Amino acid sequence: MAKSVWSVPKGQEPTEMDKKILAAQRAGHMVPSRRLIKNAEQIEGIKRSGLINTAVLDMVAKEIKEGMSTAALDKLIYDFTVSHGAIPAPLNYEGFPCSSCISIDDVVCHGIPSEKTILKPGDIVNVDVSTILDGYYSDASRMFVIGETTEEKQRLVDVTKECLNIGIDAAKPYSYVGDIGFAVQCHAQLNGYSVVRELCGHGVGLEFHEEPEVAHYGKPKTGMLLVPGMVFTIEPMINMGRREVHFSREDGWTVTTRDGLPSAQWEHTLLMTEEGVEIITY
Repeated sequence: MAKSVWSVPKGQEPTEMDKKILAAQRAGHMVPSRRLIKNAEQIEGIKRSGLINTAVLDMVAKEIKEGMSTAALDKLIYDFTVSHGAIPAPLNYEGFPCSSCISIDDVVCHGIPSEKTILKPGDIVNVDVSTILDGYYSDASRMFVIGETTEEKQRLVDVTKECLNIGIDAAKPYSYVGDIGFAVQCHAQLNGYSVVRELCGHGVGLEFHEEPEVAHYGKPKTGMLLVPGMVFTIEPMINMGRREVHFSREDGWTVTTRDGLPSAQWEHTLLMTEEGVEIITY
């Protein structure tokens, strides 16, 4: 039985939202706490953060090129973010040394920018940026292809974007996190790919990482109920080969595919509304 976390304040009549959440809770489903439901002021703050976060990735799209080091790209991200009055959320987060995660080919995520890592033709590159503005967080990543790549790697990039969009389509008001994961997993596997299970999307907005954990695999009608006012990411990591990954013991951050085959990822931050999801940053 799911833990009882939702109640109606004493002296208040239950709203329609209260009734739906309480019904799900009584049925044994996981439901959010009230602190995960953002108010209008918080939503506006997260949206302002998201505007800068999207602008950062737009800048990356213009500047990323063959021969550039990932450290040089990270410096551009830092300078752009700070010049807009914001802070790169990854910088010094639990000791992370840079302003972004830049992950190439078989690096699944959390690639640490370096002067020694030079972008070369055929690379598929995930650039993951997160922004803090006035205490509000936003988070997104995109894939970039350096020059022309192989048909196999381009297809992986494209199908991973499809997985993100299919996951977004599955996120309906009062649906469940598991509905997202099931949709993503089905599309990835239909295309002969595997889904990384050790890492997931997450709530975001007042902190960098909040509940719920948004797995990109699973079963329908499982996981937390998705309620209007919740803000969360969907960020599928899709492997060309097997799903197993390796966590670096050397730097404590870099995650790579165990079989050495490429991986791709796209990420949006989303706001759940009564009408459906709204994209906050992409």
